[in-house]
Amino acid sequence: MPNADYRGALAAAIKEYEDLGRRRREMDDRLAQLGQTIGTLTRLLGLTPTVPLGLTDACRMVLRNGQPMTPVEVRDRLLAIGIDVSKYANDLAAVHTILKRLNASGELRFIPSGPGKHQYAWNRPTTPVALGRDIVSVMHDATHEREAMRATAVPEDPGDEEELPRRARRTRRARKTR
Repeated sequence: MPNADYRGALAAAIKEYEDLGRRRREMDDRLAQLGQTIGTLTRLLGLTPTVPLGLTDACRMVLRNGQPMTPVEVRDRLLAIGIDVSKYANDLAAVHTILKRLNASGELRFIPSGPGKHQYAWNRPTTPVALGRDIVSVMHDATHEREAMRATAVPEDPGDEEELPRRARRTRRARKTR
């Protein structure tokens, strides 16, 4: 296979991968919307859900709509769609704990908004992108810059010995002999 055929196959695979990722995100959003609708309608009709939803999954479902929410808003939304939180001594503390755990696992993003006003948002998966030859070469060239930024000492120039005061020369020699 010539190189051009490989490039064409790679471009097609990347495009399909990105399209499938976009469609998956759209489906996840729609599933979350339908889950909330079903929960609300079930409650309005006075029915009992046949598959009980755990508090963690319910918090995920509520936050998947994309809007940042405070823990109080999450709890209120859970109550509105019929999630039973009566078994918890402090339902807001349980929601806080779950949101912190989901944030630590990377599923949620913490958004500070001032004292006591923080919010959480669903952390959407990143869209993978293939790196072209030009981007890889720029990244490779940047490694030298990163190494220079991490340098902690100035390289010694042997011609600078005459310019250093006598005490500094002695200190430098003492360090070299250690």
